[in-house]
Amino acid sequence: MVEKFHVDFLPEAVEFMEQLDNKAQTKIYYNIRKAQLKNDPELFKKLTDTIWEFRTLYNKTYYRLFAFWDKKHGQNTLVLATHGLIKKTGKTPQADLDKAEKIRQQYLAQKK
Repeated sequence: MVEKFHVDFLPEAVEFMEQLDNKAQTKIYYNIRKAQLKNDPELFKKLTDTIWEFRTLYNKTYYRLFAFWDKKHGQNTLVLATHGLIKKTGKTPQADLDKAEKIRQQYLAQKK
């Protein structure tokens, strides 16, 4: 199977992953890989017009990695993970959506 998109981790996403134990990291990377191969809203879900999240449930803990799309050659082929959190409530905190959007805007501004 061919992956539908490539994933890059921005610095805060790398920091988040490095704080997790190896088994949690492995499960998150496994789910990201699955999301690259098939559309599954349980693994990769749109939250706003521009922000998405990789979703992982491991050992009764919900992990979220926020992300956005970047177009290459006019195609949505690159997903950039902005930062992550361990989810404790049912609703995604607005502050994290705002943070992901701010990182997206900074990234796009630097790219120009």
